[in-house]
Amino acid sequence: MDAYLALWAASLREIKKRIRPLFKQDRVAANAGLFLEGLLGDEQRKTGWMRAEAAGDPGPWRQQAILGRSDWDADALRDIVRDYAIEHLADDDAVLVIDETGFLKQGKASCGVGRQYTGSAGKITNCQIGVFATYVSRHGHAFIDRALYLPKEWTDDPDRLEATYVPADTGFATKPKLATRMIARAITAAMPFKWVAADTVYGVADIEQQLRQAGKGYVLGVNSAHVFRSCGKRRSVSGSAAEIASTRRSSDWKRLSAGDGTKGPRLHDWCYLELADLDAGQFNKANEGLWTSGLLIRRRIADGDLAFFTTWCPAGTTIETLVAVEGHRWAIEDSFETAKNEFGLDHNESRSWHGWHRHVSMAMLAFAMMAVIRHHANPPLPKKTKRRTTARTKPSSPRH
Repeated sequence: MDAYLALWAASLREIKKRIRPLFKQDRVAANAGLFLEGLLGDEQRKTGWMRAEAAGDPGPWRQQAILGRSDWDADALRDIVRDYAIEHLADDDAVLVIDETGFLKQGKASCGVGRQYTGSAGKITNCQIGVFATYVSRHGHAFIDRALYLPKEWTDDPDRLEATYVPADTGFATKPKLATRMIARAITAAMPFKWVAADTVYGVADIEQQLRQAGKGYVLGVNSAHVFRSCGKRRSVSGSAAEIASTRRSSDWKRLSAGDGTKGPRLHDWCYLELADLDAGQFNKANEGLWTSGLLIRRRIADGDLAFFTTWCPAGTTIETLVAVEGHRWAIEDSFETAKNEFGLDHNESRSWHGWHRHVSMAMLAFAMMAVIRHHANPPLPKKTKRRTTARTKPSSPRH
């Protein structure tokens, strides 16, 4: 326990040192450190009053000033969180997971609020929606990017944008567009990752094209009406995902675990269809070898409910690998739950654009710090030595 507390204290000192350059004045930097300590504290609610009490302040004003009145760059903090997480959790086989979560709100004043569907509540309700990227490796997982989604009723209303201090150059962007920007920032930062996984909101052509050009594999959810067609394969496939699934034989399915959950292995029945082998160089001349586009289908054992994923991977990649990549999506769900329950991710009381991004970035920092502490306190076993799957080179003659 003493060693853990020493690690915790050393990590907090390191984090405060890293964020110090964000603030022009020592007192503001000190308040930011107290804000972070409040998020890391034991209080169930991480509101301004609760954080103020933990810091020994008579009221929440200094805590609120960090989100509203102080002049500092939330995107610079986002980049510090990303660099810190990668420094400690980096792995070449890591998966970048994209997903969204809802922030339940009352009223109409908070930036981006509206009646929207959120999986957090499982229904359409009054909320803000944040899109997030989580870095998932064998060392742990942490948020590395975020963006507040603005519905069109917001971007079409200059008065609402001005009232919540939305930057003038911020226009409407779909959730997939926000995701492509996050992926681009991750690639520009030279983050080591091999795959991207996301649910059906993000299985769209723009993201697929972006990842193919970048030489990254993916397992992206699509809806049942998404059309797939094979090319150059012995078994011809054509039709919607649901239609293709209905024609699969019992021998096409394989029972596999997508990873361990709270109740043990997360078992489903899976079917994988290789649709086409393509030269990766046609998307980016720096890439080499054959890559395979495919369809991955997940069937729930209890009721036969189906989920569909479009895939892109080096030729020869096994279904077990693709299932494992898809299984990494649990990490962002776990991250949302933990960050809300333990680090106040959804306890933001500021109504402004910069207030949301500042609060969320501070919660991301608290989460990353604890993820790094867990990694160093419980390091993973070394990787097993095994033959790695590599992309096959392009054949000299056409396939038949």
